[in-house]
Amino acid sequence: MSLLEAIILGLIQGLTEFLPISSSAHLRIAGEILPSATDPGATFTAITQIGTELAVLLYFWRDITRIIGRWFRHFSPTSGVPRTDPDVRMGWLIIIGTIPIVLVGFFAQEYIRSTFRSLWLVAIVLIVFGLILGLADWLGRRTRELDELTYPHGLLYGAAQMLALVPGVSRSGATTTMGLALGYSRPAAARYAFLLAVPAVFGSGFYELITAFREPSTSPFGPLDILAATLVAFGVGYLVIAGLMRYISTRSFLPFVIYRVVLGTVLLILLGLGVINPL
Repeated sequence: MSLLEAIILGLIQGLTEFLPISSSAHLRIAGEILPSATDPGATFTAITQIGTELAVLLYFWRDITRIIGRWFRHFSPTSGVPRTDPDVRMGWLIIIGTIPIVLVGFFAQEYIRSTFRSLWLVAIVLIVFGLILGLADWLGRRTRELDELTYPHGLLYGAAQMLALVPGVSRSGATTTMGLALGYSRPAAARYAFLLAVPAVFGSGFYELITAFREPSTSPFGPLDILAATLVAFGVGYLVIAGLMRYISTRSFLPFVIYRVVLGTVLLILLGLGVINPL
């Protein structure tokens, strides 16, 4: 695959990572449509997600540094930071919520790189989880805010994030859907979803980065291609975060639900006609 294709995929990664429409599904589909007609692979996807998570770090820099600082300080008896401090709680909530995806991601590597990337599965998941998002957004009470997040709810968020190992689910979509189902407001659900993704995505991305250097055959792209795609994903991703946070403060997720259902349906038709290869 060429540098231009890598840049296009980086653009797609940045545009779709934070929207509840699944960046990994879009990369998987785009790989079949581009001239090379090749799956970019789980390695390329995970590494380019480092770029979009750097955008999260930049956008939520004050929140993240404050949470990390106060979480570490609460271990010192002279710091004056109690365990009940909101930032300390958020630090623990992020750790607890990260556990499910770490465990499943480690033990399900074989499926993540093969079975889960079938376009038949991607199409079905796009539709099903799109409808679930629509129901959660419609029926959710949206009365809870982030300071009301409990440890059991944090673990449920983590279970939802774990599902994003399947392309088509969407990390932000799954975790935001869980938040809406639990009664959190749209901005609160999305904010925690973004913060929760940081350790998991960086862990996965750097793991795949090391793997790519040890085993170059795991990706159809070279190091410079992946670097270019990651930089593009970072720049575009930052703009998308800012736009999405403004959007959901006053509007619903209905446009994303419709988009997911339409895309999944079109993909099923193309697969059924044999236009694109499912594997």
